[in-house]
Amino acid sequence: MWLRRISGTAVTALLLAQTGLLLFLVSRPRLPSQAGGEERVHVLVLSSWRSGSSFVGQLFSQHPDVFYLMEPAWHVWAALSQGSAAALHMAVRDLVRSVFLCDMDVFDAYLPWRRNLSDLFQWAESRALCSPPACSAFPRGAISSEAVCKPLCARRPFSVAQEACRSYSHVVLKEVRFFNLQVLYPLLSDPALNLRIVHLVRDPRAVLRSREQTAKALARDNGIVLGTNGKWVEADPDLRVVREVCRSHVRIAEAAQHKPPPSLQGRYRLVRFEDLARAPLPEIRALYAFTGLSLTPQLEAWIHNITHGVGPGARREAFKTTSRDALNVSQAWRHALPFAKIRRVQELCAGALQLLGYRPVFSEEEQRDLTLDLVLPLGPSSFSWASSTARHPGP
Repeated sequence: MWLRRISGTAVTALLLAQTGLLLFLVSRPRLPSQAGGEERVHVLVLSSWRSGSSFVGQLFSQHPDVFYLMEPAWHVWAALSQGSAAALHMAVRDLVRSVFLCDMDVFDAYLPWRRNLSDLFQWAESRALCSPPACSAFPRGAISSEAVCKPLCARRPFSVAQEACRSYSHVVLKEVRFFNLQVLYPLLSDPALNLRIVHLVRDPRAVLRSREQTAKALARDNGIVLGTNGKWVEADPDLRVVREVCRSHVRIAEAAQHKPPPSLQGRYRLVRFEDLARAPLPEIRALYAFTGLSLTPQLEAWIHNITHGVGPGARREAFKTTSRDALNVSQAWRHALPFAKIRRVQELCAGALQLLGYRPVFSEEEQRDLTLDLVLPLGPSSFSWASSTARHPGP
């Protein structure tokens, strides 16, 4: 394929061109964001692989006021897979900005052959792309299903994504390809955007257990995280990727906590997957309130159903949002991993465990003892505008 023959010089030229375009666009005055003249809200769900981000993405996607896309920057990493995560940061940011503004022409650089909705990564995860005006598989306010949407909407023209995006009050993107917060500062100060950042984290020990179940699917991304110049990395016995993920969460959370820019105040919220699993509805109400949304009765019933299923879900459902026992999912690592591996994760991610409120275990007995709570309350001074708005209202 042509993507594998992209030279380093071409990659550099593309990144410089995109950066110049972003600087030009940021300098332009803000335009009306929707037909009604109301300011559109832009939400970035900022997370890492296997942290419950697909679940949180669906919490937004199924909302009738939301246009949602799952990891649009997947296309950047797929096209420029010889780059490193840091080198691709600006290209990812520029694509995210364009999609927030419903400018889908940005995909020309990564999908020159695009014709149909099905050319877009995980397009059927978006209820908005399965509903009018994009497609008629579901009424606009209904809960969508990927299995029903795919055969009915796959051949809809790519252009309907832009039309649909412009008809919603909220644009929500889920991304796992940002490794620091500073790269997002231009978006926070961009007059064309009204950005909210939801930083989703999960216990690194649970992340490791989930990653081991999906190792093949993550091989290319692992290579980019580790900067292997295009070499895929499936086996990672030294847990180098987990270490980098932990470091990124610490960098992001500390940047939000210690001397953040004024533009971040009131626009960042830390969310732990375990808190969502324990008390889904209160946490989701607070999450919606933070982003200017309301919980409808239909959504409330759907959320109860998908968080009160039986068991942790089958391995084939690893990248799907299906009905599961959310609390069971959050604790599954305590039975599945050997203590020696847990101890190693705790060594590599000690800073993340401490900062994000996860208690280490010091023996296999503690690991298996489910009466021992390993999710600690975050202190009242932690992330003063990052935690639940009900507890820590922003200025």
